[in-house]
Amino acid sequence: VQLVESGGGLVQPGGSLRLSCTASGATLGWHAIGWIRQAPGKEREGVSCISKEGDSTTYADSVKGRFTISRDNAKNTVYLQMNSLKPEDTAVYYCATEFLDYCSGDYDFWGQGTQVTVSS
Repeated sequence: VQLVESGGGLVQPGGSLRLSCTASGATLGWHAIGWIRQAPGKEREGVSCISKEGDSTTYADSVKGRFTISRDNAKNTVYLQMNSLKPEDTAVYYCATEFLDYCSGDYDFWGQGTQVTVSS
């Protein structure tokens, strides 16, 4: 499974970005998918997760109300819409497949990551 993230970049505080996660050689619809981020000098943080069917989602407290995870299995893509971005959201964002059939925080395949920088 090869996951590819895209959509990162530099944005001002209060701005928005939409990250995408696609896969080659795999059907994302077979997996629950998570977004995880890592800021310099900090531990990885689970940001959000979505079930295989898209009917169940989870969010870290730090992003609730600002980020929305969604998926389009027909396009083999999972999205992370990020609104009201803050400087503390600056990190490399990774998507990953869940090892189990539901959101458990236990991931097996990871993408290479996309950088999100929130700065004025």
